[in-house]
Amino acid sequence: MERILVTGGAGYVGAVLVDHLLNKKYNVTVVDRLIYENGHTMINYFKNPHFTFVKGDIRDETLMKKLTDNCECVIHLAAIVGFPACEKAQDLARSTNLEATKMISRLLSKNQPIIFASTGSNYGVVDGICTEETPLNPLSLYGKTKTEAEKWLLEHNNTVIFRFATAFGLSPRMRLDLLINDFVYEAVINKYLIMFEKHFKRTFIHVDDMACSFIFALENLDKMKGEVFNVGDSSNNFNKEDIALMIKKKVEYYLHFADIGEDKDKRNYEVCYDKINALGYKACISVEEGIDQMVRAIPVLEHHNNYRNV
Repeated sequence: MERILVTGGAGYVGAVLVDHLLNKKYNVTVVDRLIYENGHTMINYFKNPHFTFVKGDIRDETLMKKLTDNCECVIHLAAIVGFPACEKAQDLARSTNLEATKMISRLLSKNQPIIFASTGSNYGVVDGICTEETPLNPLSLYGKTKTEAEKWLLEHNNTVIFRFATAFGLSPRMRLDLLINDFVYEAVINKYLIMFEKHFKRTFIHVDDMACSFIFALENLDKMKGEVFNVGDSSNNFNKEDIALMIKKKVEYYLHFADIGEDKDKRNYEVCYDKINALGYKACISVEEGIDQMVRAIPVLEHHNNYRNV
């Protein structure tokens, strides 16, 4: 595989992934609508002759036919991400997350694999530890569109599905609506944090480790095609209070635990990553290391509304 099409490549994960792909000498084409005015995340890559950027909508079948005809593999990141953004723009979420995914799948031959960025939100309420065999029970529109897209891809194409842990860490297209990123921002800039559901557990994955997982898939497609993988690391399983107290060791701020508020995805579980670990993938960046990076970087992020999906 040499020619890679990355949908949503100017986004939070894509802006990091493109750097990793170019360093590995892939020819990379990114298609992105730039709905968050995030074209600046691509500027440095135009120096590389192996990089091409197309401003466009993945729902445009004519455009996607042209782009898919000229690639060997699609890494499909483009989506309306997170339950707040999906609830705010429900028709856009369905057409982007589900219908466009189906359309792209139809355009690809069986010799053109698609690596799909999915989410642990698909699990919904879980009692115990999630494996890839845990029944899916998405509660939010975001989770429902991702679950339906997964099902379609597994039935119709040469696919690798990644259900990612909750992302965190620094990216050229920063997001401050992600849990750890938000907590660090509030502690560093506003000096206080109000938290609900403090005992809710999640597993976290650094955005650089997410990028590395796609490289791993490209290099191991024969072992991974047709399969679903949880992607993260058990060492990064923490509840929300753990994260807040970890930040408190590094930043002095006021922490208040509230009785009101809820996560609509009901993410409160641990995840098993044995399946992808057995193939040789290992997430490397700890939550603490990622927090340290953000504590140093966040003071320069002045216009924080640009870094939230809603």
